[in-house]
Amino acid sequence: MPFGMWTLLAKSFRTQLTKIFGYNDESARDITHKAKAKYKEIISELPEFEKGDRFKMNLVNCAMIGAFILSMPQRPEMDSLTDYYAKSMMTTPMQWFCRKSGKSKFTAKDIAAMKATAALKAADRNPYSWNMEFYEYPDGSGYEGRFTQCGICVLMKELGLYDLTPALCHLDYTMSEAGGVTDFVRQYTIASGGPYCDCGYKKKSFCNDTYVTNAKCSIVEQLGGVVYFKHNSAAVNELVMGRRQRRSGQKRRIQAKESEQWMGNQWL
Repeated sequence: MPFGMWTLLAKSFRTQLTKIFGYNDESARDITHKAKAKYKEIISELPEFEKGDRFKMNLVNCAMIGAFILSMPQRPEMDSLTDYYAKSMMTTPMQWFCRKSGKSKFTAKDIAAMKATAALKAADRNPYSWNMEFYEYPDGSGYEGRFTQCGICVLMKELGLYDLTPALCHLDYTMSEAGGVTDFVRQYTIASGGPYCDCGYKKKSFCNDTYVTNAKCSIVEQLGGVVYFKHNSAAVNELVMGRRQRRSGQKRRIQAKESEQWMGNQWL
């Protein structure tokens, strides 16, 4: 897998060096050449992942971006690195993979696989893997994988790049969007100092308001038109309630106007 991923993605990583960071073609080729050697070095020092561990590709991708960062003449800023990693990763084959995965999201097979991953607890034996807990939302709107150990965090620390790890975390939003069936919601990441990484996948039919999606909050209950959030989000709740009240008021005014028109017509 590691060298197959290099073959698949290296050209995209090189192209984005020019588009995002402004390196000329010669510099981009030189960075890519150095990154390939560094990538091989990083991969050679990683342990084998056990059968059934679905996160090997995540760590391979981390090794690739880490190798490119360490091969750049200047350390990138967080915002530009976030953009670089997302655009480098989202090649045509990767977008196809995301759409294919989206088609099976929330199926019995998908949920069984998530439960099996939670039970595996691979990071107990391999520090470069992940431990997670699995929670289905009580309203049937989706589920959450809650990660308490993260292999990317471990590797990025070893590479001296831990402060840049959030740029990698953001790819979860990009891949969810590419899948086309979920809104990705998150409250914490370990890399940003949180107690865990929550990866929430909401069915789009349950989270289709832009102000809810942009808030990046996990909705856990939806009763009587009121959206309840998982964390301290009184301001967001107030925003939602205010939006719904305004919509309700607009609806009442429209109904009243229609009623007046109807009654007026009866006297004609």
